[in-house]
Amino acid sequence: MRTIGVVTVGRSDYGIYLPILREIQEQPDLRLHLMVSGMHLSPEFGLTVEVIEADGFVIGDRVEMLLSSDTPEAIAKSMGLGTIGFAQAYARCRPDILVVLGDRFEMHAAALAALPFKIPIAHIHGGEITEGAIDDALRHGLTKLAHLHFVATEEYARRVRQMGEEPWRVVVSGAPSLDNLGGITLLEPQDLAARYGLPLDEPPLLVTYHPVTLEYEQIEWQVRELLGALETFDLPVIFTRPNADTGGRIIARLIREYIEARPGARLEDTLGTQAYFSMMAAAAVMVGNSSSGIIEAPSFGTPVVNIGSRQAGRIRAPNVIDVGYERGEIAVAIRRALSPEFRRSLQGMKNPHGDGHAAEVIVRRLREVSLDRRLIVKRFVDGPPP
Repeated sequence: MRTIGVVTVGRSDYGIYLPILREIQEQPDLRLHLMVSGMHLSPEFGLTVEVIEADGFVIGDRVEMLLSSDTPEAIAKSMGLGTIGFAQAYARCRPDILVVLGDRFEMHAAALAALPFKIPIAHIHGGEITEGAIDDALRHGLTKLAHLHFVATEEYARRVRQMGEEPWRVVVSGAPSLDNLGGITLLEPQDLAARYGLPLDEPPLLVTYHPVTLEYEQIEWQVRELLGALETFDLPVIFTRPNADTGGRIIARLIREYIEARPGARLEDTLGTQAYFSMMAAAAVMVGNSSSGIIEAPSFGTPVVNIGSRQAGRIRAPNVIDVGYERGEIAVAIRRALSPEFRRSLQGMKNPHGDGHAAEVIVRRLREVSLDRRLIVKRFVDGPPP
């Protein structure tokens, strides 16, 4: 029986993990050890650990690490607390393989703590670039800590190999979140409206804006520009909550002030995977800087207005319109995205991030890889001289 430890730190990665978690559970020779941390354990962010339990998963470990502040000092201290907490968890239960995903500082703490224990690490969504966030450095740091790499595209695989990783360690699996599309029944707009009390007489603007952590001094201005652009549209607006990054509370405060004066706007702490995908499919346009607009939205043919530098460097489908931070530019892009001509131009669009079978590829590799010295001892592969 091989124990697969999986670290989840927030609603965003949990939705991506779901197909993998279920695939692990279906294998008779694998045992899932779910390690829950970060925003999942915070009432401020919806206490989404309860969603995990409601889905029928047993929580193996709970690692508290978030301070009730999002200053740079608080984030750095939270990373230290996370490293301590995960070290204590591994001392109690050492998984045979540890799975981490993406680019969060909480994930980095989990991987760093695993290093002295010689726990093999499998990293999902490496090789990508997000130039506007500290997440970019964290993601590449996770690549160098990891022993197996499951990437979304061949371009990302090439980039991981360029970082000196041995080719046999790198697997192009596609994005696991796309596996959800074949197994989730989307809710109709009227069902969404009834379940959440949302104003959905017309297709809404779905807005997710996370802190641009390398530009955190400008966050208040950036959000005020976004809200100013939204004011020019007479459509329902559904906001989802920003992440626990530097400046996240500023974003949440400004959104609350905005919706107090606008009856057709709502802020949802967490929608869950089914409702979020349903909202994405029902939306007139997605607006903000979330990776879901880049990775999942193409599968629904949903237009996306991507603001600023947070997602700069990621592969895009034709549904994404990139803009700067000024309200006039944002408003012009939303109008373009709302046009019937733009919608028609997206017909037949292919999502470049995979075919919806990532979980099968990932879990097969987790089952079959030899847990030996060759896996643990990494060799740096030098590239050709410049």
